[in-house]
Amino acid sequence: MEALDLIRTLNARPAVRSFNDRSVPLEVLRQIIEVARWTGSARNRQPWRFIGVSDKELLEKLGALGAYAQHIAAAPCALILLSADNGFQDTEFDLGKVSQTVTLAATALGLGSCLATIYPEANVTKAATLLRVESGWRPHHAISLGYPGAPMPGKRAITTGRLSTLELLSTHRL
Repeated sequence: MEALDLIRTLNARPAVRSFNDRSVPLEVLRQIIEVARWTGSARNRQPWRFIGVSDKELLEKLGALGAYAQHIAAAPCALILLSADNGFQDTEFDLGKVSQTVTLAATALGLGSCLATIYPEANVTKAATLLRVESGWRPHHAISLGYPGAPMPGKRAITTGRLSTLELLSTHRL
């Protein structure tokens, strides 16, 4: 049961959009990717690659490429998730799985994080150009990373609490 409690605790941490000035060491990014690379994917295709960004000017430009991506500009680091431009229906599902792994690993290492979607498609193209992404890969998602700062003032955008297990699970003859 301890492992389940640990997963629940790591998952329960809210998205962090406010960071202190402490930089994220390259070794910490490598540790996150070492954990993330073991994430399962359809047919073990691993349709993801990562670009670590700590350049402030580039972070500001990336933070302008999505309606809810502004937190990237305030972060000391962002991990850009590249998805294979392969037309498979399960690629984005696999990106969701690896995003969750990155978030859990970051939390375990004392970092705060927040996922961002880069959109619309014109912004994805701008991000690919800014990052010099090679053909066949698309930067649709990014995760801001850093050591948590003071919480942002104001009301949370989502309601508090979680639906109960009974509200979420229905069964057929188990």
